Amino acid sequence: MNTEILKSAEELVSRLKANRLKIATAESCTGGMLSSYITAVSGASRVFEMGITSYSNRIKNSILKVDAETLKTHGAVSQQTAAQMAENVRSISSADIGVSVTGVAGPDGQDGYSAGVVFVGISYQNHTAVHKLEIEPRDRNFVRESAVLELLNLVITLLK
Repeated sequence: MNTEILKSAEELVSRLKANRLKIATAESCTGGMLSSYITAVSGASRVFEMGITSYSNRIKNSILKVDAETLKTHGAVSQQTAAQMAENVRSISSADIGVSVTGVAGPDGQDGYSAGVVFVGISYQNHTAVHKLEIEPRDRNFVRESAVLELLNLVITLLK
């Protein structure tokens, strides 16, 4: 595991524990990597409710309840999809925080976006924010790890 990402995951778990909050994840291009880093931390079971990896639009729609029209109009890689993924995983799990990540790990583009474009969503206290990341597409794993690290750090900042 990447030690920098693991340290951020440890800090996130610590902050979640201190604030008595629970988190749930909805991932696409990271393929469960975010959940894996969070659950690699001792004590994560006190703060981690669930993680859903949804590569296909069918699963985004049927399990995560992303609106079919959103997927059709904006695509799986979009601000709108990231927002619905974060909001809906939070609702499904009854967690305090729902986070999402959807994007293009590469090497090819998707939905009009080039490799390295990733949208991360955070749903917390009846507010949802989506951040567009533009990561240098060195390779698929670099894009995935960079997105996970950025999302962890965004949630840590939110909880400071």
